[in-house]
Amino acid sequence: MKKKVGKILLRILLVLVTFVAVTIAGAYITLNTICHGPSLAARDLFVSTILETGQMQFLASWFFSEEEILAITGRNGMGEHTQEVNTDLIVMPDIDTDTDPDGQTPERDMDAITIEEISGRSFYAKMMIVNDPSRVKLASIYPWSDFNKSKNGKTLEQLVNDGGFIAGINGGEYYSEGNWGGMPKGLVVGDGEILYNAPEYGDVMIGFNQDNVLVIRSISGMTAGKVEELVKELGIRDAVSFKDVDSGDSNHFVKLIINGEPREISGNGSGANPRTVIGQRADGAVLMLVTDGRGANGHLGATAADLIAIMQDYGAVNAANLDGGSSSSMYYNGAYEMTSVTFYYATSSWRLPTAFGVEKRGEE
Repeated sequence: MKKKVGKILLRILLVLVTFVAVTIAGAYITLNTICHGPSLAARDLFVSTILETGQMQFLASWFFSEEEILAITGRNGMGEHTQEVNTDLIVMPDIDTDTDPDGQTPERDMDAITIEEISGRSFYAKMMIVNDPSRVKLASIYPWSDFNKSKNGKTLEQLVNDGGFIAGINGGEYYSEGNWGGMPKGLVVGDGEILYNAPEYGDVMIGFNQDNVLVIRSISGMTAGKVEELVKELGIRDAVSFKDVDSGDSNHFVKLIINGEPREISGNGSGANPRTVIGQRADGAVLMLVTDGRGANGHLGATAADLIAIMQDYGAVNAANLDGGSSSSMYYNGAYEMTSVTFYYATSSWRLPTAFGVEKRGEE
Protein backbone atom coordinates (compact mmCIF):
# COMPACT_ATOMS: atom_id res chain seq x y z
CA MET A 1 0.00 0.00 0.00
CA LYS A 2 2.80 2.41 0.90
CA LYS A 3 4.54 1.63 -2.40
CA LYS A 4 1.37 2.49 -4.36
CA VAL A 5 0.99 5.78 -2.48
CA GLY A 6 4.65 6.54 -3.14
CA LYS A 7 4.25 5.86 -6.86
CA ILE A 8 1.17 8.07 -7.04
CA LEU A 9 2.95 10.92 -5.27
CA LEU A 10 5.97 10.50 -7.55
CA ARG A 11 3.75 10.67 -10.64
CA ILE A 12 2.04 13.79 -9.33
CA LEU A 13 5.43 15.37 -8.68
CA LEU A 14 6.63 14.49 -12.18
CA VAL A 15 3.48 16.01 -13.68
CA LEU A 16 3.98 19.21 -11.71
CA VAL A 17 7.66 19.45 -12.64
CA THR A 18 6.81 18.82 -16.29
CA PHE A 19 4.08 21.46 -16.19
CA VAL A 20 6.41 24.04 -14.66
CA ALA A 21 9.17 23.21 -17.17
CA VAL A 22 6.79 23.47 -20.13
CA THR A 23 5.38 26.76 -18.81
CA ILE A 24 8.85 28.28 -18.38
CA ALA A 25 9.96 27.02 -21.78
CA GLY A 26 6.80 28.40 -23.39
CA ALA A 27 7.28 31.77 -21.75
CA TYR A 28 10.91 31.91 -22.87
CA ILE A 29 9.99 30.99 -26.45
CA THR A 30 7.24 33.63 -26.47
CA LEU A 31 9.57 36.34 -25.17
CA ASN A 32 12.30 35.30 -27.58
CA THR A 33 9.81 35.56 -30.45
CA ILE A 34 8.81 39.05 -29.35
CA CYS A 35 12.42 40.14 -28.95
CA HIS A 36 13.77 38.69 -32.17
CA GLY A 37 10.65 38.54 -34.31
CA PRO A 38 9.77 40.77 -37.25
CA SER A 39 8.01 43.49 -35.23
CA LEU A 40 10.39 46.26 -34.21
CA ALA A 41 7.56 48.04 -32.39
CA ALA A 42 6.79 44.98 -30.23
CA ARG A 43 10.49 44.56 -29.42
CA ASP A 44 10.91 48.20 -28.41
CA LEU A 45 7.75 48.20 -26.30
CA PHE A 46 8.79 45.03 -24.47
CA VAL A 47 12.23 46.37 -23.55
CA SER A 48 10.97 49.83 -22.58
CA THR A 49 8.26 48.27 -20.42
CA ILE A 50 10.56 45.79 -18.67
CA LEU A 51 13.10 48.50 -17.85
CA GLU A 52 10.43 50.36 -15.87
CA THR A 53 9.65 47.45 -13.57
CA GLY A 54 11.39 47.07 -10.25
CA GLN A 55 11.84 43.30 -10.29
CA MET A 56 12.00 42.23 -13.95
CA GLN A 57 14.59 44.53 -15.50
CA PHE A 58 17.03 41.62 -15.80
CA LEU A 59 14.87 40.07 -18.55
CA ALA A 60 16.02 42.70 -21.03
CA SER A 61 19.64 41.60 -20.63
CA TRP A 62 18.64 37.99 -21.33
CA PHE A 63 17.81 38.84 -24.91
CA PHE A 64 19.78 41.99 -25.71
CA SER A 65 23.24 43.43 -25.26
CA GLU A 66 23.77 46.72 -23.48
CA GLU A 67 24.33 48.44 -26.83
CA GLU A 68 21.05 47.06 -28.19
CA ILE A 69 19.16 48.18 -25.09
CA LEU A 70 20.56 51.70 -25.41
CA ALA A 71 19.54 51.80 -29.08
CA ILE A 72 15.98 50.75 -28.18
CA THR A 73 15.61 53.29 -25.37
CA GLY A 74 17.05 55.91 -27.69
CA ARG A 75 14.17 55.28 -30.09
CA ASN A 76 11.61 55.55 -27.29
CA GLY A 77 12.66 58.30 -24.95
CA MET A 78 12.00 61.84 -23.85
CA GLY A 79 13.60 65.22 -24.12
CA GLU A 80 14.20 67.27 -21.01
CA HIS A 81 11.40 69.67 -20.08
CA THR A 82 13.21 72.64 -18.57
CA GLN A 83 10.29 75.04 -18.08
CA GLU A 84 9.09 75.90 -14.59
CA VAL A 85 5.39 76.09 -13.83
CA ASN A 86 3.96 79.55 -14.43
CA THR A 87 1.37 79.80 -11.66
CA ASP A 88 -0.27 82.82 -13.35
CA LEU A 89 -1.70 80.48 -16.00
CA ILE A 90 -4.03 78.95 -13.42
CA VAL A 91 -6.97 81.24 -12.60
CA MET A 92 -9.43 79.97 -10.02
CA PRO A 93 -13.01 81.07 -10.70
CA ASP A 94 -14.89 83.07 -8.13
CA ILE A 95 -18.45 81.96 -8.74
CA ASP A 96 -19.76 84.98 -6.86
CA THR A 97 -18.10 87.57 -9.09
CA ASP A 98 -16.70 85.94 -12.25
CA THR A 99 -18.73 86.09 -15.44
CA ASP A 100 -18.53 84.34 -18.78
CA PRO A 101 -18.29 86.20 -22.16
CA ASP A 102 -22.07 86.73 -22.13
CA GLY A 103 -21.90 88.47 -18.78
CA GLN A 104 -23.55 85.58 -16.95
CA THR A 105 -22.26 83.98 -13.76
CA PRO A 106 -20.66 80.67 -14.78
CA GLU A 107 -22.40 77.52 -13.65
CA ARG A 108 -19.82 75.46 -11.85
CA ASP A 109 -20.33 73.26 -8.84
CA MET A 110 -17.09 73.67 -6.90
CA ASP A 111 -18.01 70.68 -4.74
CA ALA A 112 -18.36 68.35 -7.71
CA ILE A 113 -16.20 65.27 -8.25
CA THR A 114 -16.58 63.51 -11.59
CA ILE A 115 -15.15 60.15 -12.65
CA GLU A 116 -14.95 59.23 -16.34
CA GLU A 117 -13.87 55.97 -18.01
CA ILE A 118 -11.21 55.93 -20.71
CA SER A 119 -10.38 53.02 -23.02
CA GLY A 120 -7.05 53.11 -24.86
CA ARG A 121 -5.23 50.80 -27.24
CA SER A 122 -3.50 48.89 -24.46
CA PHE A 123 -5.09 50.12 -21.24
CA TYR A 124 -8.27 50.95 -19.38
CA ALA A 125 -8.31 54.04 -17.18
CA LYS A 126 -10.41 56.33 -15.02
CA MET A 127 -10.12 60.08 -14.73
CA MET A 128 -11.25 61.78 -11.52
CA ILE A 129 -11.97 65.50 -11.91
CA VAL A 130 -12.01 67.56 -8.70
CA ASN A 131 -13.37 71.04 -9.39
CA ASP A 132 -12.00 72.61 -6.20
CA PRO A 133 -8.20 72.15 -5.92
CA SER A 134 -8.18 73.26 -2.28
CA ARG A 135 -9.71 69.87 -1.44
CA VAL A 136 -6.64 67.93 -2.63
CA LYS A 137 -4.34 67.30 0.32
CA LEU A 138 -1.60 64.94 1.42
CA ALA A 139 -2.64 61.69 3.06
CA SER A 140 0.17 59.85 4.83
CA ILE A 141 1.20 57.46 7.59
CA TYR A 142 3.43 60.11 9.19
CA PRO A 143 5.25 59.80 11.60
CA TRP A 144 7.40 57.30 9.72
CA SER A 145 8.74 54.14 11.29
CA ASP A 146 12.36 53.08 11.45
CA PHE A 147 13.28 51.86 7.97
CA ASN A 148 14.19 48.39 9.22
CA LYS A 149 10.74 48.13 10.78
CA SER A 150 8.83 49.74 7.94
CA LYS A 151 5.89 47.36 7.98
CA ASN A 152 3.26 49.96 8.73
CA GLY A 153 2.36 51.29 5.30
CA LYS A 154 -1.35 51.50 4.63
CA THR A 155 -3.60 50.67 1.71
CA LEU A 156 -5.09 53.57 -0.21
CA GLU A 157 -8.45 52.78 1.37
CA GLN A 158 -6.95 53.14 4.84
CA LEU A 159 -5.14 56.37 3.97
CA VAL A 160 -8.33 57.88 2.58
CA ASN A 161 -10.58 56.78 5.42
CA ASP A 162 -8.11 57.49 8.23
CA GLY A 163 -7.59 61.00 6.88
CA GLY A 164 -11.30 61.68 6.63
CA PHE A 165 -11.15 61.99 2.83
CA ILE A 166 -13.79 61.04 0.27
CA ALA A 167 -11.34 59.97 -2.44
CA GLY A 168 -7.67 59.54 -3.28
CA ILE A 169 -4.94 58.23 -5.55
CA ASN A 170 -1.53 56.81 -4.68
CA GLY A 171 1.26 59.32 -4.27
CA GLY A 172 5.04 59.50 -4.30
CA GLU A 173 8.01 57.16 -4.42
CA TYR A 174 8.82 54.94 -1.46
CA TYR A 175 11.11 52.14 -0.32
CA SER A 176 9.48 49.06 -1.78
CA GLU A 177 11.50 46.29 -0.16
CA GLY A 178 8.95 43.69 0.94
CA ASN A 179 6.17 45.93 -0.38
CA TRP A 180 5.40 47.21 3.11
CA GLY A 181 5.32 50.88 2.13
CA GLY A 182 6.42 52.22 5.47
CA MET A 183 8.98 54.81 4.33
CA PRO A 184 8.83 57.44 1.56
CA LYS A 185 11.67 58.65 -0.64
CA GLY A 186 12.63 62.15 -1.72
CA LEU A 187 10.31 64.77 -0.31
CA VAL A 188 6.99 64.83 1.54
CA VAL A 189 5.20 68.03 2.60
CA GLY A 190 1.95 68.10 4.55
CA ASP A 191 -0.01 71.23 5.46
CA GLY A 192 3.08 73.38 4.86
CA GLU A 193 5.35 71.23 7.05
CA ILE A 194 8.21 69.18 5.64
CA LEU A 195 7.65 65.62 6.83
CA TYR A 196 10.49 63.95 4.90
CA ASN A 197 13.46 65.58 3.21
CA ALA A 198 16.10 63.38 1.58
CA PRO A 199 16.36 64.48 -2.08
CA GLU A 200 18.08 62.14 -4.54
CA TYR A 201 19.28 62.41 -8.13
CA GLY A 202 16.34 62.89 -10.47
CA ASP A 203 13.76 63.80 -7.81
CA VAL A 204 10.91 66.10 -8.82
CA MET A 205 8.51 67.70 -6.35
CA ILE A 206 4.82 67.38 -7.25
CA GLY A 207 2.33 69.24 -5.08
CA PHE A 208 0.15 72.25 -4.38
CA ASN A 209 1.06 75.68 -3.10
CA GLN A 210 -0.98 77.84 -0.72
CA ASP A 211 -2.88 79.24 -3.73
CA ASN A 212 -3.91 75.68 -4.68
CA VAL A 213 -1.83 75.67 -7.87
CA LEU A 214 -0.12 72.44 -8.89
CA VAL A 215 3.66 72.95 -8.80
CA ILE A 216 6.04 70.55 -10.57
CA ARG A 217 9.64 71.42 -9.72
CA SER A 218 12.95 69.55 -9.96
CA ILE A 219 14.82 69.16 -6.67
CA SER A 220 17.49 66.91 -8.15
CA GLY A 221 20.96 67.67 -6.81
CA MET A 222 19.66 69.92 -4.04
CA THR A 223 20.66 69.60 -0.43
CA ALA A 224 17.96 69.16 2.19
CA GLY A 225 18.58 72.76 3.25
CA LYS A 226 18.04 74.09 -0.28
CA VAL A 227 14.86 72.04 -0.60
CA GLU A 228 13.59 73.52 2.64
CA GLU A 229 14.25 77.01 1.31
CA LEU A 230 12.47 76.19 -1.97
CA VAL A 231 9.40 74.79 -0.21
CA LYS A 232 9.16 77.98 1.83
CA GLU A 233 9.81 80.26 -1.16
CA LEU A 234 7.12 78.57 -3.29
CA GLY A 235 4.65 78.31 -0.43
CA ILE A 236 4.18 74.57 -0.86
CA ARG A 237 1.41 73.17 1.34
CA ASP A 238 1.22 69.50 0.24
CA ALA A 239 3.65 67.57 -1.95
CA VAL A 240 5.38 64.27 -2.74
CA SER A 241 8.17 63.41 -5.16
CA PHE A 242 9.00 60.98 -7.93
CA LYS A 243 12.05 60.48 -10.11
CA ASP A 244 12.62 61.83 -13.59
CA VAL A 245 15.60 59.78 -14.77
CA ASP A 246 16.46 58.48 -18.23
CA SER A 247 19.84 56.81 -17.87
CA GLY A 248 19.58 54.62 -20.95
CA ASP A 249 18.94 51.34 -19.14
CA SER A 250 16.18 52.66 -16.90
CA ASN A 251 13.38 55.13 -17.44
CA HIS A 252 11.33 57.01 -14.85
CA PHE A 253 9.60 60.24 -15.76
CA VAL A 254 7.57 62.98 -14.11
CA LYS A 255 7.03 66.07 -16.25
CA LEU A 256 4.41 65.49 -18.95
CA ILE A 257 2.97 68.95 -19.63
CA ILE A 258 4.29 72.26 -18.33
CA ASN A 259 2.52 75.57 -19.06
CA GLY A 260 0.46 73.86 -21.74
CA GLU A 261 3.49 72.52 -23.60
CA PRO A 262 3.84 68.73 -23.81
CA ARG A 263 7.18 67.09 -23.30
CA GLU A 264 9.02 66.14 -26.47
CA ILE A 265 9.15 62.38 -26.95
CA SER A 266 10.42 59.89 -29.50
CA GLY A 267 8.39 56.79 -30.28
CA ASN A 268 6.13 55.95 -27.36
CA GLY A 269 8.35 57.90 -24.96
CA SER A 270 8.30 54.99 -22.53
CA GLY A 271 7.11 51.45 -22.01
CA ALA A 272 3.52 50.46 -21.28
CA ASN A 273 2.68 50.11 -17.59
CA PRO A 274 0.01 50.98 -15.03
CA ARG A 275 0.21 54.73 -14.40
CA THR A 276 -0.95 57.40 -11.99
CA VAL A 277 -0.97 61.02 -13.16
CA ILE A 278 -2.03 64.30 -11.56
CA GLY A 279 -2.70 67.48 -13.52
CA GLN A 280 -4.52 70.80 -13.41
CA ARG A 281 -6.67 72.73 -15.86
CA ALA A 282 -6.50 76.49 -16.37
CA ASP A 283 -9.60 76.91 -14.18
CA GLY A 284 -7.88 75.11 -11.31
CA ALA A 285 -9.74 71.80 -11.52
CA VAL A 286 -7.50 68.86 -10.61
CA LEU A 287 -7.21 65.88 -12.95
CA MET A 288 -6.37 62.49 -11.42
CA LEU A 289 -5.72 59.67 -13.87
CA VAL A 290 -5.08 55.98 -13.09
CA THR A 291 -4.60 53.26 -15.72
CA ASP A 292 -4.32 49.48 -15.54
CA GLY A 293 -1.67 47.27 -17.19
CA ARG A 294 0.74 44.34 -16.76
CA GLY A 295 -1.86 41.86 -17.89
CA ALA A 296 -4.78 43.26 -15.90
CA ASN A 297 -7.87 42.86 -18.10
CA GLY A 298 -5.51 41.73 -20.85
CA HIS A 299 -3.86 45.15 -21.04
CA LEU A 300 -0.16 46.10 -21.15
CA GLY A 301 -0.66 49.59 -19.77
CA ALA A 302 -0.19 53.19 -20.88
CA THR A 303 2.87 54.83 -22.40
CA ALA A 304 4.09 58.40 -21.88
CA ALA A 305 2.56 59.27 -25.26
CA ASP A 306 -0.80 57.94 -24.05
CA LEU A 307 -0.65 59.97 -20.84
CA ILE A 308 0.23 63.21 -22.60
CA ALA A 309 -2.58 62.73 -25.12
CA ILE A 310 -5.17 62.06 -22.41
CA MET A 311 -4.13 64.99 -20.24
CA GLN A 312 -4.18 67.30 -23.26
CA ASP A 313 -7.68 66.09 -24.15
CA TYR A 314 -8.80 67.01 -20.64
CA GLY A 315 -7.27 70.47 -20.83
CA ALA A 316 -4.29 70.04 -18.51
CA VAL A 317 -2.02 73.07 -18.33
CA ASN A 318 0.39 71.13 -16.11
CA ALA A 319 0.62 67.38 -15.56
CA ALA A 320 3.00 65.01 -13.79
CA ASN A 321 3.48 61.27 -13.64
CA LEU A 322 3.40 59.88 -10.08
CA ASP A 323 4.51 56.51 -8.77
CA GLY A 324 2.91 53.85 -10.96
CA GLY A 325 3.20 50.14 -11.64
CA SER A 326 1.69 47.99 -8.93
CA SER A 327 1.12 51.07 -6.76
CA SER A 328 -1.39 52.64 -9.15
CA SER A 329 -4.83 52.85 -7.53
CA MET A 330 -7.87 55.09 -7.13
CA TYR A 331 -10.43 55.10 -4.33
CA TYR A 332 -13.73 56.97 -4.12
CA ASN A 333 -16.68 57.04 -1.75
CA GLY A 334 -16.07 53.72 -0.02
CA ALA A 335 -14.86 51.63 -2.98
CA TYR A 336 -11.89 51.15 -5.28
CA GLU A 337 -12.32 52.55 -8.77
CA MET A 338 -8.91 51.18 -9.83
CA THR A 339 -6.84 48.63 -7.91
CA SER A 340 -3.34 47.23 -7.96
CA VAL A 341 -2.49 44.90 -10.83
CA THR A 342 -1.03 42.17 -8.61
CA PHE A 343 -3.15 39.13 -7.80
CA TYR A 344 -2.74 39.46 -4.03
CA TYR A 345 -3.95 43.06 -4.09
CA ALA A 346 -6.54 42.60 -6.84
CA THR A 347 -9.27 44.08 -4.64
CA SER A 348 -7.09 46.52 -2.74
CA SER A 349 -3.85 48.44 -3.15
CA TRP A 350 -0.26 47.95 -2.11
CA ARG A 351 0.72 49.40 1.22
CA LEU A 352 1.75 53.02 0.75
CA PRO A 353 3.27 55.82 2.85
CA THR A 354 1.63 58.69 0.92
CA ALA A 355 -1.32 59.54 -1.27
CA PHE A 356 -3.24 62.54 -2.54
CA GLY A 357 -6.61 62.64 -0.79
CA VAL A 358 -9.73 64.67 -1.57
CA GLU A 359 -11.47 66.26 1.40
CA LYS A 360 -15.11 65.55 2.14
CA ARG A 361 -17.71 68.25 1.68
CA GLY A 362 -21.15 68.64 3.17
CA GLU A 363 -23.02 65.33 3.40
CA GLU A 364 -20.45 63.27 1.48
